[in-house]
Amino acid sequence: MSERESMPYDVVIVGGGPAGLAAAIRLKQVNADLTVCLLEKGSEVGAHILSGAVVDPKALDELLPDWRTDNCPMAETPVTDNWHWVLSKGGKTSIPHWPMPPLMSNKGCYTGSLGNLCRWLAGKAEELGVEIFPGFPASEVLYNDDGSVKGVATQDMGVAKDGSHKGDYQQGMELHAKYTFFAEGARGHLTKQLRTKYALDADSQPQIYGLGIKELWDIDPAKHVPGRVIHTQGWPLSETGTNGGGFLYHQANNQVALGFVTWLNYKNPYVFPFEELQRWKQHPEIRAILEGGRRVSYGARAINDGGWQAVPKLDFPGGVLIGCSAGFVNVPRIKGSHTAMKSGMLAAEAAAAAIDAGRGSDALAEYDASVRDSWIAKELKLVQNVLPAVEKFGDDIGTVLSGIDMWMRTLKIGLPITMKLHPDYKALERADLYKPIAYPKPDGVISFDRLSSVAQSFTNHAEDQPVHLQVRDLELQKVSELGVFGGPSTRYCPAGVYEWLGVEEGKPVYQINSQNCVHCKTCDIKDPNQNINWVTPEGGGGPNYPNM
Repeated sequence: MSERESMPYDVVIVGGGPAGLAAAIRLKQVNADLTVCLLEKGSEVGAHILSGAVVDPKALDELLPDWRTDNCPMAETPVTDNWHWVLSKGGKTSIPHWPMPPLMSNKGCYTGSLGNLCRWLAGKAEELGVEIFPGFPASEVLYNDDGSVKGVATQDMGVAKDGSHKGDYQQGMELHAKYTFFAEGARGHLTKQLRTKYALDADSQPQIYGLGIKELWDIDPAKHVPGRVIHTQGWPLSETGTNGGGFLYHQANNQVALGFVTWLNYKNPYVFPFEELQRWKQHPEIRAILEGGRRVSYGARAINDGGWQAVPKLDFPGGVLIGCSAGFVNVPRIKGSHTAMKSGMLAAEAAAAAIDAGRGSDALAEYDASVRDSWIAKELKLVQNVLPAVEKFGDDIGTVLSGIDMWMRTLKIGLPITMKLHPDYKALERADLYKPIAYPKPDGVISFDRLSSVAQSFTNHAEDQPVHLQVRDLELQKVSELGVFGGPSTRYCPAGVYEWLGVEEGKPVYQINSQNCVHCKTCDIKDPNQNINWVTPEGGGGPNYPNM
């Protein structure tokens, strides 16, 4: 193996989401002479970005105050109308907003494509001189002799499934930096390694997740209300004692973004998050909006649900965690872009000051401190007990208790209680304790099957490459994942990646259709034995989300 080429930078950023792009822009705003490189594993910036999204513009206002008049696509549709429904199987109860804490208001927010916002931010970053390399995933963390992070190496290209080099083989490149920002999103595979190496989780609770599955629809213009935001809870997850909920946002051009989030702390291994979305769409209130329309896009991703108590130590020698790599999602608001961007901005300010002082490769402890003294912390502390309260006491009682908790914190009365979190994979129970769930067949009009859905994510991977879904022990997968838990990977994956073949014949074989993978990371999170390790595939592979 020949020595890899290397390039030096002041700062290298891994990930082209809101956090990484905000960090890149802020670095150049503070010091235009800094050399900044951003790596994005998708074929373009925005290709792997998926969110509802209703965006609180707080961080965007701080970063680029003129964004509303500067052709930013997010400015197109301000939120005008806000609904919260508790669904039963055939009806709904509307919850008024007046009893809710002010934090829960969507006044002043905008709804649109987070992917398109990232594309716009990337243009702003490049205007400032940031070097952006799409299609180049960071596959390895590099270390200095003293154990500090030196930078990252990009993925080798043109490697066959058997490990041999194809005709188009291209060795990855090393990118060295004074500081490396990890903005990989939820459950990034390099971030997992860093959390372990530097014991970043030693004083925090375990991160937990939800699986968000989203569709984009063109609907009848007569039914379209630009800026209308609808959130739901209750049915259908109420039937299996599972938590989560749905959203439906009326965005620009007669489109609605809709989706369903299933918290991954569910117990029943027969729960099928994709099918829960399809059932939810058949609810009379949701179906009435969609009838006469057509689905145009599909995708899925994991969402950090742990809140403030799951935020780890953010700095380590030579690097920091920003955005969803750290986990700043406000679960009850279903918002994390503003907090992610602010974290990137704070990291940029800390790094720029350190470099100006002649530092490098040390720990940016001032960044961790600045986050804990920022409005990120203030906001997340207000809602820190919402998810664990709903998990522990159920939708009805948990919602009431969490509402009381939020109000008391808002009024600074305070409760000296931080409820505990438990890893999602530990929640899954044996299959013999449950009966399989009979989900309705798709009608091809409102509800669909998984494979036709994946086709609308425009996912593509080179077929002859190493499988990026690494099963550490296939025998354990057969004995436990299938034998004890009933093969939940065949259900929790929203892309149909995993199949157990030959079960009826008594010769089970685990088939991994890695070409289907939409990079949601659910398998890495929910496998009951933590036996599946998600790593980056060849650059540019994965979904290519338009307007998601």
